[in-house]
Amino acid sequence: MSRVRAFAHDDLRFDVADEGPEDGDVVVLLHGFPQRYTSWRDVVPRLHAAGYRTLAPDLRGYSPGARPKGRRAYSLDKQVGDVKALVDAVGGPVHVVGHDWGGAYAWSFAGAHPELTRTLTAISTPHPRAFQAALRTKEQARKSWYMGVFQVPLLPELVAGSAPRRFDGLLRASGMTREDVERFRTEVVAYGALPGALGIYRAMPMMLTSSGSGMGRTVRVPTTYVWSTGDVALGRPAAEASAQYVDAPYEFVVLEGPSHWLPEHAPEAVADAILARVGG
Repeated sequence: MSRVRAFAHDDLRFDVADEGPEDGDVVVLLHGFPQRYTSWRDVVPRLHAAGYRTLAPDLRGYSPGARPKGRRAYSLDKQVGDVKALVDAVGGPVHVVGHDWGGAYAWSFAGAHPELTRTLTAISTPHPRAFQAALRTKEQARKSWYMGVFQVPLLPELVAGSAPRRFDGLLRASGMTREDVERFRTEVVAYGALPGALGIYRAMPMMLTSSGSGMGRTVRVPTTYVWSTGDVALGRPAAEASAQYVDAPYEFVVLEGPSHWLPEHAPEAVADAILARVGG
């Protein structure tokens, strides 16, 4: 079995970190915003030690060969199509894990392609329909104010470049450490990935019409959802409501205290949840 270092979809080229035992069951790890595949760096050693092979791509907007122009290129159905192309390249089905936006892609991929999904582990992010419903509440609307700002053309990039302390302060307020922010500066901003990374926010108005995304579908594969009480971006109502969108064995894991950035700030708990699900 050969390593997957890159894959293609939609005339784009995506970079992949393919690690762990080559003959192990495959776990696909989908990162969030504003991060890259390296956000899983403290999680994957545990998975490899347990015999699993991990594939962690740099997603649409992040890989240098996958930074298309225009917000329509970042719609949810496009992102789900990218994940399918990776799974096809490795010869699925696979275990799917996602954090933050990667969690939204993971939920949606499992809904659209249960035949290619052995298990689902969502980190931090609720089912997209549960989140959509929660946005009607004052609590979640208040937590999600930044989503509207990130949809404004050029403004976030301008602030990140000309007023870095303000942009970095937003990340620190979300729970990122100083080291996390420095990694963002190096791996996202200096790498030229920020404009593409923001594409998913700018495509949000089109998500309700993403017919192929699986966004609204009930997930019918074994699922674990890990959420933290310290998450400043995603509240409890959507977290608790996600269960109604799963028609399969389901576990809701609540971590007391860690921030939204669970793969970095609670890697052992994240690895434990993944291993419990994929091993089950």
